[in-house]
Amino acid sequence: MVQFIQVGNVFLQKPRTFSRKLLKWNQLYNKREMPWKGLKDPYKIWLSEIILQQTRVNQGLAFYNRFVESFPTIESLANAPDEKVFKLWEGLGYYSRCRNLISTARFILRELNGTFPGNYNEILSLKGVGPYTAAAISSFAFNLPHAVVDGNVSRVLARIFGIHFNFDSAPNKKNYQQLAQFLLDPQQPGEFNQTIMDFGATICKPATPLCSHCPFKSQCYAFNNELVNELPAPKKKISIKKRHFTYLLLNKGNKIAINKRKKKDIWQQLFEFCLVETHKSLSPAKIIQQFCADHKLADEQFSILKSSGILKQQLTHQHISCRFIELSATRKLQNIPGLVWINRNELKNFPFPRIINQYLADQ
Repeated sequence: MVQFIQVGNVFLQKPRTFSRKLLKWNQLYNKREMPWKGLKDPYKIWLSEIILQQTRVNQGLAFYNRFVESFPTIESLANAPDEKVFKLWEGLGYYSRCRNLISTARFILRELNGTFPGNYNEILSLKGVGPYTAAAISSFAFNLPHAVVDGNVSRVLARIFGIHFNFDSAPNKKNYQQLAQFLLDPQQPGEFNQTIMDFGATICKPATPLCSHCPFKSQCYAFNNELVNELPAPKKKISIKKRHFTYLLLNKGNKIAINKRKKKDIWQQLFEFCLVETHKSLSPAKIIQQFCADHKLADEQFSILKSSGILKQQLTHQHISCRFIELSATRKLQNIPGLVWINRNELKNFPFPRIINQYLADQ
């Protein structure tokens, strides 16, 4: 019986050869190696997928290897101190992923007796796990027929089948998901999912795709209509918030003051120095005045040891301009809540945002 699926306003007949062509390409030509490919351990698959959320594979690979070495089981991760996990995560960014990783590991250990859930809906209910990650874990670890759709997959589908809408909105994602599920090989869902992602990463690349090596070239809508560079449609531009940070490094002898970021903002649970955020760049004197006013320290005496130039860090939705001012404090400022005084040589033991590590590395 002939099957059809609607994608937006387009009706597509199920191409019977799609999965066969894709899996044949995988067997003959796919040389993409990653340490988690072929694994059946849901813990390690989950770990790799969380690390690779919003992270390139070549960047995430070293982090994955370090995590597996430090926390070979979900129990070892769940029992680790927060600071140790965050320190290992340091440099990956998007730290909500790390918070969710810790929370979910402890939930599985304490509430599920350390056993990773084995069906899609239970996996999807885990903190930090969305439809893509749940589909990846359930298909790779348990061979369940759930299709994955990420940027690589949506690009392949958009070009081959001529889908002109992007992957941004929920309705659009649903349409891509329906098509991917329609094409999925139910007998080999894990291999199919991994292959279509590899194909998007190595052949149907965002820029300069290798169309001459594509087994779908003859049926590819984008190739045959000279729309390879136009599909999928570009994402909507996001608004960028500009923020001005000044960190005050309070020194008292060989001690320096740090505190943990606890508000729901960037870098939550990481450590930092005393922060003054302003709407624009201000002079060191005005920054110190604001700091004293914020903490009712009008009579506090500081001596400026040195002041840095501007360092910058670009996040997805924010651009951070940051300066560091080293101060010698006359007392330990006991009335500022949350400050922890440590020896300066202990700084390496605490997880900091990348921009702070950049400053410290230059000292």
